[in-house]
Amino acid sequence: MRPNICLLMSLFEVLCMSLLVYECTSAPVAVVIDKHSSVNHTAGIKEEIESYRDVANQIIEFLLNGTGKGQAYKRLALFTDTFGNRISGSKNLENAIDYLIEELQKDGLENVHGENVTVPHWVRGQESATLVEPRNYDIALLSLGEVLEHLLKVKYVLKIMVMVVERGVGEWNNQQTIFKLAGMTADVLVVHSFDELHNRSSEAKGKIVVFDQGWVNYGVSVQYRDFAAEETSKVGGIAALVRSVASFSIHSPHTGMQFYKDSIKKIPVACIAVEDAEMLSRMAARGTKIVIKLILEAQTLPDAVSRNTVAEIIGSKYPEQVVLVSGHLDSWDVGQGAMDDGGGAFVSWQALSVIRQLGLRPKRTMRAVFWTGEEQGYVGSQQYYEQHKSNISNYDLVMESDGGTFTPTGISNSGNAATQEILKQVLDLLSPINATTLQVSTDGGDVQSWMDAGVPGGNLLNQNDRYFWFHHSDGDTMSVQDPYMMDLCAAVWAVVSYVVADMDEMLPR
Repeated sequence: MRPNICLLMSLFEVLCMSLLVYECTSAPVAVVIDKHSSVNHTAGIKEEIESYRDVANQIIEFLLNGTGKGQAYKRLALFTDTFGNRISGSKNLENAIDYLIEELQKDGLENVHGENVTVPHWVRGQESATLVEPRNYDIALLSLGEVLEHLLKVKYVLKIMVMVVERGVGEWNNQQTIFKLAGMTADVLVVHSFDELHNRSSEAKGKIVVFDQGWVNYGVSVQYRDFAAEETSKVGGIAALVRSVASFSIHSPHTGMQFYKDSIKKIPVACIAVEDAEMLSRMAARGTKIVIKLILEAQTLPDAVSRNTVAEIIGSKYPEQVVLVSGHLDSWDVGQGAMDDGGGAFVSWQALSVIRQLGLRPKRTMRAVFWTGEEQGYVGSQQYYEQHKSNISNYDLVMESDGGTFTPTGISNSGNAATQEILKQVLDLLSPINATTLQVSTDGGDVQSWMDAGVPGGNLLNQNDRYFWFHHSDGDTMSVQDPYMMDLCAAVWAVVSYVVADMDEMLPR
């Protein structure tokens, strides 16, 4: 799931909301849509959207009580039980993509194909953390995947490095591709924030630094996963262990990415279970000496070729114009990737599948894209954007589901005021399932580049309070998913994408 610019985007979102409120509370002006007469055109659009109510009800009924009931869940269960987790660069991911392409074709969708992209290939290897003092105890941990250079606007440059560390002494060889750490045993410094780390920087040299930063929200807490190693290295620490970014835990470590600047000496880093971080924090507060032996092995192999997977229902009148729904097919190498993001990918498949099964044909092309390499920084989706941006004027709406497929409440969207009004009316068609909320947002994840370029875009909104219980952990399995909730999410995705794809005009920009 997209983690890394949440705070920046949240601040920007607040600014956008402020501007929207100012616009709406200033001297009253009519909403102008594409230079047409605003009053008459707006009234016409309302009537046009209302004319889809019967179709929307048909889609909802098909998914909740008809042939489509439980279909997305069953497809996802078969997929995840067959392939399990699907990390970027792995043969397992490529086998899963082969399977999905075959199944999309069997489902009768059109123009099904893969589009090659280059993705990182990181392999976990052996890992352990053993508490040596004050007692012998195995700490639950997961190493963090490696991203060496973090650029804004969701662009990442992955570079190759090697580090061999024994007893805390490191050697570098930038010509090789193996990162290996063996037998590091060191005293521990426990801190609760970056500020505390830098205030106690004189104590950090030569130590393993443990970050016990309690859950606030993902945007705040994920910074410690992303940048703990970098900040620890700055003050002379030799490794970092980070409290897992999770709102609830049953002794379950959560993995994810961590970032380095090229100018900072690289040190190893892993996430540990919330319970273990809190235990170490209590020990440190008592003044107890803490010693940990850390063994981590990982490989950053040469980049691999993977595929974004594409399926369509080709438009009857404007086939070159596109309404895009999406989710990512890759996952971390733990759990099954059923929630993150199997659910989002498979409700995107279902959005097209239900339209095909009902014999509907929108004026514009409905396209589902199943991204690859998302977990390493939107790698596949960024390359898709570069490959297709020359046709940007033909992209009508771009949406992604990557925040869970629990009970849906509506969608978020980045469009202008006129687009917001249109989408509110489209969402009113979802009144029977209480999914009518439209949230103004500039956070797009895999579709961010399209949104930045002015294409209306957004995400599925759902009641995902439990999302970070399972995120990037062994707990991300089909047991998290619920067939009824997935059907509801598919209904939102299908109704919104179909109606927008079938309207007489594209959304205004």
